Amino acid sequence: MLAQGGPWALSVISLVLLLWQEVSAIDVPLDSKIQQDLKQPPTIMKQSLKDYIVDPRDNIIIECEAKGNPVPTFSWRRNGKFFNVGKDPRVTMRKRSGTLEISFRSGGRPEDYEGEYQCFASNDFGTALTNKILLRVSKSPLWPKEVLEPVVVGEGSPLVLACNPPPGLPPPLTFWMDSAMMPITQDKRVSMGLNGDLYFSNVLAKDSHTDYSCNARFLFTHTIQQKNPFTLKVQTKEPYNDTSSVNSTDPYGGRKVAETTPNFLSPTGTDSSRMVMRGEKLKLECIASGVPTPSIKWFKKGGDLNQKVKLDNFNKTLRIDSVSEEDAGEYMCMANNQIGSIRHSIYVQVKAAPYWLDQPSNLVLAPDENGRLVCRANGNPKPHIQWLVNGEPIESNSSLPNPSRTVAGDTIMFRSVQIGSSAVYQCNASNDHGYLLANAFISILDMAPRMLGPKNQLIKVIENNRTFLDCPYFGSPLPELRWFKNGQGSGLDGGHYRVYINGTLEIKRARAEDQGTYTCVASNILGKEENQVRLEVKEPTRIVRAPEHQSAIRGTMARFDCRVKSDLTLPITVTWLKDDKPLSLGSRLKKDEDSLSIPNVHEGDEGTYTCTVKTEIDQDTASARLTVLDRPDSPMDLELSDPEERNVRLTWIPGDDHNSPVTLFVVQFEEDRWESGKWQNLSSYPGDFNSVILELSPFVNYQFRVIAVNSVGQSRPSYPSQRYQTSGAPPDTIPRGLKGWGTKKNNMEISWEPLLDTERNGPNLHYSVWWRRKDTGEEWSNVTTVGAKHIVHDTETYVPYEIKLQAVNDFGLGGESNIIIGYSGEDKPTAPPTDLRVSKIDSTKVNVHWTPVDPSTVLGEFKEYRVYYWREGSMVKGLRVNKEKKTKGFYSTVAQPTGILTDLQPYSHYRIYMVVANNRYEGPPSNHVEFRTKEGVPEAPKFFKIIQRSTDVIHLEWDKPLEPNGILIGYKLNYQTVNGSRVGLMQMQSFLPNVTTYTLRLPERAIRYKFYLAALTQVGAGEVYAEESPHFTNEAYSKDQVDIATQGWFIGLMCAIALIILILLIVCFIKRSRGGKYPVREKKDLPLDAVDQKGEDGSFDYHSDEDNKPLQGSQNSLDGGVKESDDSLVDYGEGGDGQFNEDGSFIGQYTVKKDKDETEGNESSEATSPVNAIYSLA
Repeated sequence: MLAQGGPWALSVISLVLLLWQEVSAIDVPLDSKIQQDLKQPPTIMKQSLKDYIVDPRDNIIIECEAKGNPVPTFSWRRNGKFFNVGKDPRVTMRKRSGTLEISFRSGGRPEDYEGEYQCFASNDFGTALTNKILLRVSKSPLWPKEVLEPVVVGEGSPLVLACNPPPGLPPPLTFWMDSAMMPITQDKRVSMGLNGDLYFSNVLAKDSHTDYSCNARFLFTHTIQQKNPFTLKVQTKEPYNDTSSVNSTDPYGGRKVAETTPNFLSPTGTDSSRMVMRGEKLKLECIASGVPTPSIKWFKKGGDLNQKVKLDNFNKTLRIDSVSEEDAGEYMCMANNQIGSIRHSIYVQVKAAPYWLDQPSNLVLAPDENGRLVCRANGNPKPHIQWLVNGEPIESNSSLPNPSRTVAGDTIMFRSVQIGSSAVYQCNASNDHGYLLANAFISILDMAPRMLGPKNQLIKVIENNRTFLDCPYFGSPLPELRWFKNGQGSGLDGGHYRVYINGTLEIKRARAEDQGTYTCVASNILGKEENQVRLEVKEPTRIVRAPEHQSAIRGTMARFDCRVKSDLTLPITVTWLKDDKPLSLGSRLKKDEDSLSIPNVHEGDEGTYTCTVKTEIDQDTASARLTVLDRPDSPMDLELSDPEERNVRLTWIPGDDHNSPVTLFVVQFEEDRWESGKWQNLSSYPGDFNSVILELSPFVNYQFRVIAVNSVGQSRPSYPSQRYQTSGAPPDTIPRGLKGWGTKKNNMEISWEPLLDTERNGPNLHYSVWWRRKDTGEEWSNVTTVGAKHIVHDTETYVPYEIKLQAVNDFGLGGESNIIIGYSGEDKPTAPPTDLRVSKIDSTKVNVHWTPVDPSTVLGEFKEYRVYYWREGSMVKGLRVNKEKKTKGFYSTVAQPTGILTDLQPYSHYRIYMVVANNRYEGPPSNHVEFRTKEGVPEAPKFFKIIQRSTDVIHLEWDKPLEPNGILIGYKLNYQTVNGSRVGLMQMQSFLPNVTTYTLRLPERAIRYKFYLAALTQVGAGEVYAEESPHFTNEAYSKDQVDIATQGWFIGLMCAIALIILILLIVCFIKRSRGGKYPVREKKDLPLDAVDQKGEDGSFDYHSDEDNKPLQGSQNSLDGGVKESDDSLVDYGEGGDGQFNEDGSFIGQYTVKKDKDETEGNESSEATSPVNAIYSLA
């Protein structure tokens, strides 16, 4: 068309393209009902490969699957001619499919069906085509028979053993093996080429073998064909010796082989060329001969080898797996050895079969709409585009041109299409190297609007969220869609709302007022359709108290909070994850509404815990990490190094700190000479140390261990180190605690703390002790001892001595101690204090004065003046007192000493005397002195009781103080109402000393009081006794109340009642033994007497005869047998649960006996039992 129309036609087409107003194609939804009603041309869904090679042993299946409405029919062409499937008995076509199946069970040769096949799928709206499928049968021919003469070659010469495998379809894979079916070893010198030949760059004597065999493997038939083996004989100038020294530097075993420059065995010459198709695999090969064996290097002219390039076969093969246009160019391989080098250039040309740039796609249009099909492809050379319709070419010189269709090269434009224009168009893009074929139909569709979504859908959304209301619809021509709310007003679009082209209504921020019913209406020229969506706006679900990261000590409890706030109309589900996996809640882990509890945590509980709260429309999550802390693991691998005379280096590897950094390392030691097996602390170091120098003592055989400490606790001790023995030395520690004192008046005991075992520094430790009288000029006295003390005898009483000490062992003398002052023993003081007197007498204290003794009479170290005092009596008539002696010491060295004696009892008669005391003895007593203390305030009353006998009266009782401390003149009672933390106005009552009771009337039953009671003397009020009245309850309350059951009148009354009951029992017993009957029913069905009924306050008055019933039990009958009671308390409602009041009285509540026979027999065994007689009366 373009050729005939010339430049004018080209201008018209360009103008049409410029002015083209294309309506977008209709996107048909996948709705099943629409698809069922939609008429469509065929579409090819599945087809066999273009180059289809089949196994001759199997049936041949050529696939062709298509869809369309109506269901397509299928036909085939073979080698360009109609293929009548029905006439060939071996060929069948599958139902509702175009797939051919060719069977050879009844004979026939697969080769007879080789050729080019093409499938056509047709219905009322067009015809779709498959590719042209070239069917070929796989071939695996045998190797031609040949006789191979032995190959004889000189050592160092190049060699090529030809393979020449038989041509197969597809070509076979080749490999070389020996007679033992082991692969021929390949390396830099020996390798197989791309053509299958075996190349030797140079031959060695060891290459002589008789079984070089080339094998061809045919993939389709899974067979291997083997060529007759080659025999290779290598000639050497010197005899070959298998045991001679052969190594990589001289592979010829010392024989002289001429060195040669490299020469290419493949390819030959200085240059060659290769043509490869785009997307295929490129392999370039360079194999060279030479002695020594050459190495191969690759280059590309104009640049470096890119990352796609891979080198195989010991650099002899260059490989690019998927070639593209930029891989074209000149590649050079260079072979070199120490003699020389050689190059070869390979010119690579990349061609391309057609490949898609823009593949045409199906087009669905409404009547009077426009559209276009585009088919763009590329290749090298550039492909030719040909259009077909329903499998037939669109002829440019058609006598009946289609006015709605214009073909312009790779584009077909459609304008104002009409019903009946549906067809399948094929685009064929081809060049010298292949072709592409694509089907694309144009379908003209008219359909009234249809709603595709569910009817009357309810949508729940979260407040303030962006919300979309979907209204999927379809129609042809494309309907117009409008939205309405609550069936009122104009269409919703703009402002708060936005309507998308697919019908979705967007509410930019949903609010409570946006709730309601929304209606979408779709309409076109063929009709209209509507649907409704009801919207509910909910409050968001939020975690208001999220779990927090925490660390827990192993064995304690961890708790993660997860408190939620959500819309009350939405049910929520709370789930917990651990490390993003569902958490298994067993018997140990507990989950409640607001938290997760993990008791007895261990290392397996460590991780990230996530609380996920879900409703049907939203969710919220919060995470926190649990870190489990534990005591550190023991240090490991203790090692001693850098030994010195007094120190050694200890190194260790810290164990796992279990998430709590180690703060301290404690080094302990054990020695086997003094206290074997006992571990002692040596030193401690910061937690970031793991190598320390230990300061050691001489003459100790050490063994060390290390303990790690963190915030949780300390680790187990490490395994002990090896032992380390230090050499001996004189003692370098001076004994501590040196002192001297007398145990008797004529001696002095010198003592000290013995050196520790680690301070001995050597064997045979002993101590040298020196002493002398102070300030007398005496010579030192000396003694040596192994103990820790020495007693100096025959000393004067309490005289000072100078003392010093020195430790000694077999290695020498230690240092001398400082001189200390000690004293010999003390004796009893010989003189008493004189002129003892008192002054300033008060109710509880008095001043004491005395004349001191001469210091020389103390006969020891002065300690104190000691006063002995005791209470002779009280000035309160009839009050007994404790005359126990008490002491108080006064340390004073002044000329006129004085002291204060405190804590005396007021209004009492006291006697005192004084002695002087040293550290061991008291002197003779001084004169005795008597005095009387003044009157004071009394102690608190002996007791204070509150008794509430009724609901409107409180009765108070108390007793006089044990220590009145004077003459009692009365009592003072303060009281006020209390109600929780609120108190009322304080009120006061005064009483004479002989009044010890008081009754207070309550204005209201629920009022409570707090009372404060104090006794009075002339000096004032004494200690306050405070009490608070109890809460009023249904039962009588008495604080410190005397039990009524212990009162004499009550005991007498109870005895009288018991006597009357006993007489009644005897009468009943006699009457019953004469045959009398007592119907149980007459009594047990009676209601409780009025006196037994509950009171207004819910309590009972317990004074009926029921209180006197005996408890359940077995009684001995008169004939010696044992019979259980027929009527027990257990038979009554709650009869077995007796209760006791606070005063010890029994509270029983009997109800009517259940399921009992109305009358009882009068067997003699029952009549003879007094207990049964009691139950009969009941």
